[in-house]
Amino acid sequence: MPELPEVEVVRSGLDPVVSGATVQSVEVFDQRSLKRHPVAAGPFAEVLGGQRFSAAVRRGKFLWLLMSEERALLVHLGMSGQVLLRTADQPDPRHLRIRCHLEHPQHGEVRMDFVDQRVFGSMAVDTLVPTLDGGSGGYGSPLALIPSQAAHIARDPVDPAFDEREFFRRLAVRRTGVKRALLDQGMISGIGNIYADEALWMSRTHGEYPTNLISTRRARSIVAAVKTVLAKALVEGGTSFDAQYVNVNGESGYFAHSLNAYGQQGKPCSRCGTLIVRETFMNRGSHFCPRCQRK
Repeated sequence: MPELPEVEVVRSGLDPVVSGATVQSVEVFDQRSLKRHPVAAGPFAEVLGGQRFSAAVRRGKFLWLLMSEERALLVHLGMSGQVLLRTADQPDPRHLRIRCHLEHPQHGEVRMDFVDQRVFGSMAVDTLVPTLDGGSGGYGSPLALIPSQAAHIARDPVDPAFDEREFFRRLAVRRTGVKRALLDQGMISGIGNIYADEALWMSRTHGEYPTNLISTRRARSIVAAVKTVLAKALVEGGTSFDAQYVNVNGESGYFAHSLNAYGQQGKPCSRCGTLIVRETFMNRGSHFCPRCQRK
């Protein structure tokens, strides 16, 4: 599933092209991609048609295109969602679910295609609500507004308004493993299995380390590792293991070459040489060095 770096790469690619663009028309090829569109908002294509986007904004793994101070086009990539920018004469991509025909004052006619092989992602016109802390809704806009369907999502660690002390406080009162806490989007957003494993390896912390026993020093080390890993992944365009994650131009990221733990089972730890192991965790896997990250 695309995590913060992948969604941010998509957002930064969309922003200069969609900001200032007007939706000329909308084609919906698969109604399943509208599963999160509220019926009360009105027919998706009719509501979206004629709207002008002002910015592409992100919080954690959620992305939205501002239409006004009341509504936005909320995009969730799910497991395999892609938002591709195309010219009118380019062929249709496989697994095309929704298409928006845009007109931009500088770029002219642009196609914005929502492609989703596994159909877990979605688009929805959602109402904006005030943020709980009064800060901006997300990266890309100063407005203290966020789509109602993303309002429960905590700030991510690269957000300037991310409150480390509050995160440490909430961590200390939880009684769970630290990896579960990092994956809890209500506590800290944008982190999925890949970057949790990488940050825990970097901070030499086992994923089952009890949160209520974590010292402030170790908590700082973990958050610092998360920020470092996310920043590096952003520079390298995110992580692509297959064609399911690409940027708006259809290009893959290359952070997979920099992974130290995730997907490296059976290979020697780049720090100590011990073989990386994989254990089943929440219907997925945890990857760690049994020597560097002792239980």
